[in-house]
Amino acid sequence: MPRRRPSVLRAQQWKPPCQFAWAAPWWMDAPRQPLPWPARIEGLSPRTTSAIHRVETRRRGENGLWPGVTEAGLRSYRGFLAASGRYLYLRRSRCPCDGCEPQEDVSVVRDLLEAVAVCLPPVARRELTALLTGLDEELRRRTLPDPYARRHAWRGGEWWHFRLYDETSHL
Repeated sequence: MPRRRPSVLRAQQWKPPCQFAWAAPWWMDAPRQPLPWPARIEGLSPRTTSAIHRVETRRRGENGLWPGVTEAGLRSYRGFLAASGRYLYLRRSRCPCDGCEPQEDVSVVRDLLEAVAVCLPPVARRELTALLTGLDEELRRRTLPDPYARRHAWRGGEWWHFRLYDETSHL
């Protein structure tokens, strides 16, 4: 019976390295599930996309981060800015859970994007910050400042929390 060449055996055992990155370290009792391959984020290089994917998977659960939060956040942020009208008003989320809040409240999305940017290596951080700067300028231009924002205790510390909110969104 002929034997197989070692190169054929190695080729059958090879798996892509990133596709089988585990959600939890091997020493934890959490079930191991493969994470999805990092999707291409529009406006960012593949190297920055990979760095973002590493941060999202390693810091899973910290500050509301999960794999894919940056792509979903940028899509939500761009979708909010693409709305028609001269001025835009931020909307509070009706549901306080972690899944619904980023879909409705742009200030929460911006907080998540800032949390990702802080954790990135310098080159990737610079690229993501440059992308966010353009979106922030558009947000600052199309929303109005809230003169009474400092009176509300629920407002955060960054400038995007101090814009006018739509008062009918909570009804």
